Amino acid sequence: MLFIGLILLAATGAFTGLVIAGNLSGGPEYTVSMLDHPIATMNTLAIFSAGLALALIFCLGLAAAMRATVRHHHRGPRAYDARVGGPHETAT
Repeated sequence: MLFIGLILLAATGAFTGLVIAGNLSGGPEYTVSMLDHPIATMNTLAIFSAGLALALIFCLGLAAAMRATVRHHHRGPRAYDARVGGPHETAT
Protein backbone atom coordinates (compact mmCIF):
# COMPACT_ATOMS: atom_id res chain seq x y z
CA MET A 1 0.00 0.00 0.00
CA LEU A 2 2.90 2.33 0.71
CA PHE A 3 4.29 1.71 -2.77
CA ILE A 4 0.94 2.45 -4.43
CA GLY A 5 0.57 5.64 -2.41
CA LEU A 6 4.04 6.81 -3.36
CA ILE A 7 3.41 5.99 -7.03
CA LEU A 8 0.19 8.06 -6.94
CA LEU A 9 2.02 10.95 -5.29
CA ALA A 10 4.85 10.89 -7.81
CA ALA A 11 2.60 10.49 -10.85
CA THR A 12 0.24 13.33 -9.97
CA GLY A 13 3.13 15.60 -9.02
CA ALA A 14 5.02 14.90 -12.23
CA PHE A 15 1.93 15.28 -14.43
CA THR A 16 0.95 18.56 -12.78
CA GLY A 17 4.48 19.92 -13.05
CA LEU A 18 4.78 19.01 -16.73
CA VAL A 19 1.40 20.49 -17.61
CA ILE A 20 2.15 23.74 -15.77
CA ALA A 21 5.60 24.06 -17.31
CA GLY A 22 4.27 23.47 -20.82
CA ASN A 23 1.31 25.86 -20.56
CA LEU A 24 2.54 29.06 -18.98
CA SER A 25 1.03 31.23 -21.73
CA GLY A 26 -2.66 30.49 -21.46
CA GLY A 27 -5.83 32.44 -22.19
CA PRO A 28 -9.52 32.10 -21.41
CA GLU A 29 -9.65 29.01 -23.63
CA TYR A 30 -6.52 27.23 -24.81
CA THR A 31 -5.03 23.88 -25.69
CA VAL A 32 -3.32 22.02 -22.88
CA SER A 33 -0.20 20.22 -24.05
CA MET A 34 2.41 18.03 -22.41
CA LEU A 35 5.79 17.34 -24.01
CA ASP A 36 4.62 19.17 -27.19
CA HIS A 37 1.59 16.89 -27.63
CA PRO A 38 -1.86 18.51 -27.33
CA ILE A 39 -4.09 16.85 -24.74
CA ALA A 40 -7.30 18.88 -24.77
CA THR A 41 -8.79 22.34 -25.30
CA MET A 42 -10.15 23.56 -22.00
CA ASN A 43 -11.86 26.62 -20.54
CA THR A 44 -11.28 27.94 -17.03
CA LEU A 45 -14.02 25.80 -15.43
CA ALA A 46 -12.59 22.62 -16.96
CA ILE A 47 -9.09 23.56 -15.81
CA PHE A 48 -10.37 24.21 -12.28
CA SER A 49 -12.19 20.86 -12.24
CA ALA A 50 -9.08 19.06 -13.49
CA GLY A 51 -7.09 20.71 -10.72
CA LEU A 52 -9.59 19.48 -8.14
CA ALA A 53 -9.39 15.96 -9.53
CA LEU A 54 -5.58 15.99 -9.44
CA ALA A 55 -5.65 17.29 -5.86
CA LEU A 56 -8.05 14.50 -4.88
CA ILE A 57 -5.81 11.85 -6.45
CA PHE A 58 -2.77 13.38 -4.73
CA CYS A 59 -4.54 13.30 -1.34
CA LEU A 60 -5.61 9.71 -1.95
CA GLY A 61 -2.00 8.74 -2.58
CA LEU A 62 -0.84 10.63 0.50
CA ALA A 63 -3.48 8.96 2.66
CA ALA A 64 -2.55 5.50 1.35
CA ALA A 65 1.13 6.11 2.02
CA MET A 66 0.47 7.45 5.52
CA ARG A 67 -1.86 4.56 6.38
CA ALA A 68 0.71 2.01 5.29
CA THR A 69 3.43 3.74 7.30
CA VAL A 70 1.31 4.01 10.46
CA ARG A 71 0.17 0.40 10.14
CA HIS A 72 3.76 -0.76 9.79
CA HIS A 73 4.81 1.14 12.92
CA HIS A 74 1.86 -0.08 15.00
CA ARG A 75 2.67 -3.74 14.38
CA GLY A 76 5.82 -3.50 16.46
CA PRO A 77 8.44 -6.16 17.11
CA ARG A 78 6.06 -8.62 18.84
CA ALA A 79 3.97 -9.22 15.74
CA TYR A 80 7.11 -9.79 13.67
CA ASP A 81 8.72 -12.08 16.26
CA ALA A 82 5.53 -14.13 16.61
CA ARG A 83 5.56 -14.79 12.86
CA VAL A 84 9.22 -15.82 12.72
CA GLY A 85 9.46 -17.45 16.13
CA GLY A 86 11.71 -14.83 17.71
CA PRO A 87 12.64 -14.13 21.35
CA HIS A 88 9.38 -12.38 22.27
CA GLU A 89 7.26 -15.44 21.67
CA THR A 90 5.85 -16.86 24.92
CA ALA A 91 6.17 -20.57 25.66
CA THR A 92 3.02 -22.31 26.83
